[in-house]
Amino acid sequence: MSRFLLLQLRPETEASDDEYRAILDKGGLDEARVHRIRLDREDLPANLDPADYAGTIVGGGPGCVSDPPAAKSPVEARIETACLSLMPAITGGDLPFMGCCYGIGILAHHLGAEVSKARYGEPVGPSTCHKTAEGAQDPLLSDLPDRFDAFVGHKEAVQHLPRGAAHLLASAPCPFQMIRHGRNVYATQFHPEADAAGFETRIRIYRNRGYFPPETADDLIEMCRAADVTWPERLLEGFVRRYG
Repeated sequence: MSRFLLLQLRPETEASDDEYRAILDKGGLDEARVHRIRLDREDLPANLDPADYAGTIVGGGPGCVSDPPAAKSPVEARIETACLSLMPAITGGDLPFMGCCYGIGILAHHLGAEVSKARYGEPVGPSTCHKTAEGAQDPLLSDLPDRFDAFVGHKEAVQHLPRGAAHLLASAPCPFQMIRHGRNVYATQFHPEADAAGFETRIRIYRNRGYFPPETADDLIEMCRAADVTWPERLLEGFVRRYG
């Protein structure tokens, strides 16, 4: 039975557990098929090799790759170092990878592209994504419509397409919503695992983390509840089906 490696970055247990359950549910996985590592609490095993897994999934988190080192907490710095330590093996071996939100920053930074807060940040809520010409040809997107809504909320973003990467999805506020390196290394700016209930949990937990004015939290929750966001989870389902 093939297992997936899941790297989680959220130091808040409620947020981490909710994300974990969402990835299991949307990916069609059970706990036996996932090696979950909470990087806020534990280091990567010294002998861990991503080639030993069907694929690697990186979840989201409140940290920013582009923050100066002095602004990163010890936990955030350790998480970033751990994720980046696996990227040479993943990109060099073209190993199956799905980076969600924080994961696109890690991939792009590793590939030498600028990740910053200069442009393309998006407020919390649904964002309409559309396929590019390359996206229309990508097998992982074949079951998705040309346009669909996905949940976003990020301060930093990829500023230009990494050299050698394919541009798969874009939105009006943020051009780089999904990219691919090689044939099997994917990353999204949006959250493919998130539904309205999950985003409500995150809005409540991160209401004082600078993503939005705290007093707007209730309005954001109502907006998420009213949104029609169902297609992104097909990405996780397709990723697990393709590589598992």
